[in-house]
Amino acid sequence: MKKAKFYTKNSDGSVSCTLCRINCRIAENKKGYCGVRLNKDGELYTLVYGKAVAESIDPIEKKPLYNFFPGSLSYSIATVGCNFDCKHCQNYHISKYPRQNNMIAGQNLSPVEIVNRASQAKCKSIAYTYTEPTVFFEYALDTAILAKEKGIKNIFVTNGYTSNEALDEISPYLDAANIDLKGFSEDFYKKIAGVSLKGVLETIKHYKKLGIWIEITTLIIPGYNDKEISLRGIAEFIRDELGVSTPWHISAFYPTHELMDVPPTSPAIIHKARKIGLESGLQYVYEGNIRDSDGANTYCPGCGKIVIKRHGFQLAEVNMADGNCKFCSEKIEGVF
Repeated sequence: MKKAKFYTKNSDGSVSCTLCRINCRIAENKKGYCGVRLNKDGELYTLVYGKAVAESIDPIEKKPLYNFFPGSLSYSIATVGCNFDCKHCQNYHISKYPRQNNMIAGQNLSPVEIVNRASQAKCKSIAYTYTEPTVFFEYALDTAILAKEKGIKNIFVTNGYTSNEALDEISPYLDAANIDLKGFSEDFYKKIAGVSLKGVLETIKHYKKLGIWIEITTLIIPGYNDKEISLRGIAEFIRDELGVSTPWHISAFYPTHELMDVPPTSPAIIHKARKIGLESGLQYVYEGNIRDSDGANTYCPGCGKIVIKRHGFQLAEVNMADGNCKFCSEKIEGVF
């Protein structure tokens, strides 16, 4: 175990965790909602430090990040645990493992070794992903500090519920984030994930305030968050609070976990959502998880021509020079 960050002690022996916006009050010898933070003798400990349950070398586009070093590789790492309880979680076997099994799984992998492996694999970045990086914050922070020293970028792929205090501490080492904005109503968030939409929106705005490059992802679940009012609300939030150059990724749902009776998202809904995003003024709206989509390409907001053509997660064509469109010299927003 390693002493956790971000908690206060209470007079009754409990501790109040302030790492994420759930703010668990944890009694002695009990764990927080995420299942990976333990109150032992009035001190809070992380149970997953150095315990990697998944690692992989992925294209950056798989995160998905399309305007952040496109075509590069990202060393991806995760531990068990999550502070959400999503009914549609694709990685529920590891995200919910501590709660379902009352134990911690994972292999010993130090921050030093993660950075060494990323460097050896010529990865441009390290992505803290698959579950929720907030719950293995101390592990991610120590790794990110070492990575920064080696010139390797750091990325959070996150549900967007980290406290401002925690984000402030890691922000000097965090270069980018893909943040889920799962829907646009409190009812949906409570029903599908057990948390508050307000907290997610506040977190996203704090990422923006800190100057971290962000891209937003919405997984469209038929019958849950596919109404036009919800999609337009997300698009307008991105436009008004984050800026028109913030990429919005719209992904298709496929039956999984507790939503096996829900049909896959039709390509028509994905196309409609992208149209709404573009009509709202967003410059980079991407379609994911569907075949042969022109919506996976990056288009110049100036001349409308393709500046990055994609086939799946691979780059097929790049028409950029020094971050600008080769055809009209318009600046393409992002980190290149």
